[in-house]
Amino acid sequence: MTTSTLVSKLRRNRPALVKVREPFGDRVFLIVVRIMLGVALALVLLPLIYIVASSFSSPAAVNAGRVRFWPVEFSLEAYRSVLSNSEVLQGYYNSLIYAVAGTAISVTLTVAIAYPLSRKTFYGRNVLMTLLVFTMLFSGGVIPTYMVVHDLGMLNTRWAMLIPNAIGVWQVIIARTFFANSIPDELYEAAMLDGASEIRTLRSVVLPLSKPLLAVLALMYTIYQWNTYFDALVYLKDSDLFPLQIVLRNILLLNTPRTGATDMAQQMHQIQLANVLRYALIVVSSLPVLIIYPFVARHFTKGVMVGAVKG
Repeated sequence: MTTSTLVSKLRRNRPALVKVREPFGDRVFLIVVRIMLGVALALVLLPLIYIVASSFSSPAAVNAGRVRFWPVEFSLEAYRSVLSNSEVLQGYYNSLIYAVAGTAISVTLTVAIAYPLSRKTFYGRNVLMTLLVFTMLFSGGVIPTYMVVHDLGMLNTRWAMLIPNAIGVWQVIIARTFFANSIPDELYEAAMLDGASEIRTLRSVVLPLSKPLLAVLALMYTIYQWNTYFDALVYLKDSDLFPLQIVLRNILLLNTPRTGATDMAQQMHQIQLANVLRYALIVVSSLPVLIIYPFVARHFTKGVMVGAVKG
């Protein structure tokens, strides 16, 4: 018997695969889910497309309402108005410092407090966790916080943007849950038998297994630091320390028409340009986060799910 004959015989005798048909209820459920996801995608994507199209359109076209989802009378006037201001580059530089340094400080402090709270051998961890959660419900307010920042000598310095809100309680809860549920107790026992200290265990055992968690924390704190606005408005007076959000706000206000303007044509152009500037400012301020997010999205989803479900 030749090889080809044997193969043909085996194929003829192979049992036919039975296609399992999904129940009608499951198919209806999947259809509804796909429709809901499509609607959610449209609600998120269409406004973004409109904003980008408007930012590249002429002020007259935007003001006349002729822009939909494609630029009309393509123009870069709004971006030239934003980027021609030297303060924008300084604002980018400051926001980059706040985002990088603030994220490093916040992640370090969050891990430092979440790791002991996840250990069952840490005495008083429930009391400390209760106090942390209490701060989510009640806070001292703006004036007491301002007085603390002033008394510590951090007013009108970069530290005022990095220290007061360095730790987020929600991020501490996520990290604590991850450490408690995702790191096996056997690893702690093995490290203890090898004579490793708690710091050595954290550095050599826990952190290498917590990359999804670190990605989640880094993304959360980076987005917060990049979009921070109120802290800079309260604590900073020197324009050289302003983050990008304050700079863009000032640009928008400067391009708002003055009520005492005598040139009607110039006043009308300022009104039209101010409308386009709003869209250009959204694109300029959101672009860095939109570029970073796809690279950490998978870690973000995995980290949140692993920290929330005990496996």
